Amino acid sequence: MKVLVTGATGFIGRQVVHRLREAGVELRVASRQPERLDPGSDAIPMPGFDASAAAFLALTRDVTDVIHCAGLNNDRGNATEADFRAANAQLSARLAHAAAAQASGRFIHLSSIRAVIGAGASAMIDEETVPEPQDAYGRSKREAEIAVLGAYASHGRSDAVILRLPPVYGIGMKGNLATLMRLADTALPMPTGALTANRSLLSSQSAARAVWHLLCHQQPLRPVYTASDVPPVSVATIIGAFRLGFDRPARLVTMPAGPMRAAAILLGKRRFWDSLTATQICDPSLLASEGWAPETETLERLTEIARLREPGLPV
Repeated sequence: MKVLVTGATGFIGRQVVHRLREAGVELRVASRQPERLDPGSDAIPMPGFDASAAAFLALTRDVTDVIHCAGLNNDRGNATEADFRAANAQLSARLAHAAAAQASGRFIHLSSIRAVIGAGASAMIDEETVPEPQDAYGRSKREAEIAVLGAYASHGRSDAVILRLPPVYGIGMKGNLATLMRLADTALPMPTGALTANRSLLSSQSAARAVWHLLCHQQPLRPVYTASDVPPVSVATIIGAFRLGFDRPARLVTMPAGPMRAAAILLGKRRFWDSLTATQICDPSLLASEGWAPETETLERLTEIARLREPGLPV
């Protein structure tokens, strides 16, 4: 077995590489920042979406399996719809066609629940959730899912799989979780009455374990899986866990949602507010039924992340 990991220097890609190296797997690693890869690795710069077909064939030559972590995340505030489509959908399609033509094993594509639901919508999410992405990032991830499965189907193959992830936490995380962590590292009181929505999260280590499970599982795989920690946690308890790690008073005060929502709208932060107050619960039952064990100590891990962060450093 020789596995190609794209996005190998990224937040989740680093954990995937670490997990596979622990298992003694031979790796080829690709990144848009190859200077950050370990010297002596079988490393290659990640081709752009508009690279030649030969570049993608060279990337996937002599590997058995592909774990595709590379992509443009939704924390890039200045990214356009075209940027997301190129980096997520078009690049994934070209990589999948090259892999389907010459890699004998599985293609594991890391996707997001944003491919099926908007950040501000409340829902239960599993493999049967009807995709209704609501923003450019989500649409690009959904298009990538379709492209990857379609590329393998066009080669008469069914060994590509989509792994949809909820917000992922760990050292180096970004997005709304990083924002909440920064807010927790202040003396500001937080309105628990407005932040009772439950959210599914996933640790970066659990994401890597899910990838390893899908890579090694002996039975045929389904086209789509959903991963998450259990149980879901409320936004208020997330903030409380961070503050415990920072050794700060909880300062969680009861306050109704109405005034806070109005203030968020006045400040131009409605989308952020809606994303904090939506209940989004992912069901990892299918993945768990095949032997993967979800993380069960989410709040303890969030506390430890805050405890380990050095003062003055970004999240």
